[in-house]
Amino acid sequence: MSPRRLLALFLAGLLALPALRAAEHTLTLADSRGRPVADAVVSLHPLDQPAPPAAQPAPEITIAQRDSEFVPLVTAVRVGTAVRFPNEDKIQHQVYSLSAAKRFEVPLHSGATAPAIALDQPGVVAVGCNIHDWMRSFVVVLDTPWFAISGRDGVARVSAPPGRYRREIWHFRLAAPLVTEITLTDDDAATEAVSLTLRRDRHPARREPGADATYP
Repeated sequence: MSPRRLLALFLAGLLALPALRAAEHTLTLADSRGRPVADAVVSLHPLDQPAPPAAQPAPEITIAQRDSEFVPLVTAVRVGTAVRFPNEDKIQHQVYSLSAAKRFEVPLHSGATAPAIALDQPGVVAVGCNIHDWMRSFVVVLDTPWFAISGRDGVARVSAPPGRYRREIWHFRLAAPLVTEITLTDDDAATEAVSLTLRRDRHPARREPGADATYP
């Protein structure tokens, strides 16, 4: 039998297999006073089999420096993703991270001249600016493709194949990620309400323009 015929039979067999349905897991996150919690990262880590490999080539994301803030505040990516920090302001910023998952420093720059930073280890990369101490951003680097970030309504939706997972909920105001074992089935979509105990946010407040006498 010719190689072309073998390939055709193989592809036909794949098409004949039943499609693996994804189960949707919906969380509604609120704080202890019942207010929606935005910018929480919900990730599902498979317990019965390895997570599928990341896409190649590795994608890039951008976290903009805009109006002396990082935008967005929270990003979630897979291991291997690269991040750039384009500066959209008329002033310069010095971007850095001292996080165990990735230590780096981007010198003062303007525009999109800064090089991409490869995020090659799982963990949380907290990003700051050496000049404007109120600027911050968090990149949650994950070894799973199944994750979502809660919106302003506190809702996060993750679709993943049926199976057992370690569910992690991360937020920059949680003392530690909230970890639970769950099982997804291919039945009706699962929904759950979760209350989070958030710490007080002690990050430096933004100063008004002109308050910093050393740098505009």
